[in-house]
Amino acid sequence: MSAAPPAVQQRPVQLSHGIDLACRCVDAPNPQAPRVLYLHGFPEAAFVWDELMGLLAPQAHGVAPNLRGYIGSSSPVEVAAYRPKHLVADIVALIRQLGAPLDLLVAHDWGGAVAWNLAAQHPELMKHLLIINSPHPATFLRELRNNPAQQAASAYMNFLCRPDAGALLAENDFARLFRLIGSMHWLTPALRAQYRAAWSHPDGGLEGALNYYRASPLRPALKPDDALNTLDIPDAAVTVTVPTTVLWGERDIALLPALLDGLERWVPNLQLQRVPDATHWIVHEQPALVANVVRGLLPMP
Repeated sequence: MSAAPPAVQQRPVQLSHGIDLACRCVDAPNPQAPRVLYLHGFPEAAFVWDELMGLLAPQAHGVAPNLRGYIGSSSPVEVAAYRPKHLVADIVALIRQLGAPLDLLVAHDWGGAVAWNLAAQHPELMKHLLIINSPHPATFLRELRNNPAQQAASAYMNFLCRPDAGALLAENDFARLFRLIGSMHWLTPALRAQYRAAWSHPDGGLEGALNYYRASPLRPALKPDDALNTLDIPDAAVTVTVPTTVLWGERDIALLPALLDGLERWVPNLQLQRVPDATHWIVHEQPALVANVVRGLLPMP
């Protein structure tokens, strides 16, 4: 009989610049095992990595923070507090407190947006980067400007920027959000309850998560003077030299495969793995596949 995976532990982490992050952690039996940090997206929270951390516990230590604005972590009320420089600063401080460099940084969706910037600015903090269905800022800007299909697929982002978006998303027991993630086989009653608890928690809830969209210029332009039309992203600011693997569920209806075109211009040390039968929610849909990808990127014992 195989042993049960180690239990997930809750560990609050106080960062040097006054932000607290509520972390979920799974420890490997070997104290010298590789260390992996996981960054979640929207409308998720750190619990989405629990199954994956459990699958990998024999080989690696796992830490998954609730990002700023999410359940249990510091949630500034000002939209400006969710600009990329602040999100990156949180994870820089967390990695340094955990002990740099990480063996692997794994990031999905908005966590990936943070990770792309972090890897470009601080390559010394990680040995390898794994991005899961999260567009590189340069290709996202290109597609939002030039690709009508991606503009239409991303139109929901402008809805999420509305001041009443949180109230509308909470209506009818979060019906809109549950439609967003889909009533798939993986959305068990227990997992649905975890999502509901994260969205309704008074410390975090939805407003902090929505502020990521409100603070970002990377959304479809509604007017000629929108920031998207004047935004300049120098190649040097977003070139990632860290060895990088991109895992992409090709049935993602919000982030289209064209976002991968030309990615090697900004990520020269790139391995790309497309998964034709997976959606944006590949971490839930195919955890064993994701775990195998992670195992392949960890240093040999």
